[in-house]
Amino acid sequence: MTQILYDGSYEGWLTAIFEIYEYKLKDVVFAKEETSNTLLFSNTHSVTTDEVKANRVLNGLQERLSHHGFHNLYFAFLSELDQIEEILFRFTAYVFASKINVEGDLSRSEVLNVKKAAHLTGKESHRMKAFVRFKLTKDGLYYAIIEPDCDVLPLIEQHFKNRYADQRWLIYDSKRKYGIYYDLENVSTVEMQFESNPSSSFLAEINDENEEFFENLWRNYFKSVNIESRKNTKLHIKHMPKRYWKNLTEKIPNLNKR
Repeated sequence: MTQILYDGSYEGWLTAIFEIYEYKLKDVVFAKEETSNTLLFSNTHSVTTDEVKANRVLNGLQERLSHHGFHNLYFAFLSELDQIEEILFRFTAYVFASKINVEGDLSRSEVLNVKKAAHLTGKESHRMKAFVRFKLTKDGLYYAIIEPDCDVLPLIEQHFKNRYADQRWLIYDSKRKYGIYYDLENVSTVEMQFESNPSSSFLAEINDENEEFFENLWRNYFKSVNIESRKNTKLHIKHMPKRYWKNLTEKIPNLNKR
């Protein structure tokens, strides 16, 4: 068994696929550099991300897959499901070994699992476009904290750049410890480390003095449009799962209310 050690990026994974074929590696498992433990009785192959090698794999896949199938690979990778790298590798090997498009062969577990993983990421990115709640800081920056199941920031950045093109904003993924920042011209990736999730006291310190007022306005609006007699908690939770609530203004009680 060979452990493939890579940097966790999509380009790094593509480089690893190239080198698996280049060095004829067998029985591979993938591990990210920062979380890797050497496997018992295994060899370790370290991968340095190489744009040329990654693009050669991408070009080969693009020739053999539909536009939708090609993008599904990236969506599936961002799902971060357990063993998704191995699933994607088996799918890729099947694609390269076949003379026809394999996307419709759902009898193969790797094909079906890639499709499911891509669907999961797509659904999560769609939800994040609706569930992001911005707050204003004292220096005029709008920020939001999210904690999605999948790594969706690369998929939603264009949406928010188009929608909020006239203001500076930051969306921070507290699960993955990085965010995307828009400076009125470009979107860039930023990394921030907290010992835990940013505390309410810390956020209160950096917030604009009118932020609490506008948060309460939003809570009151949300409450006023709710029709109690038509309340359907089960349906509500289906469309807005509880795991998102801690970052939704309308779901956080007004702690200062007397």
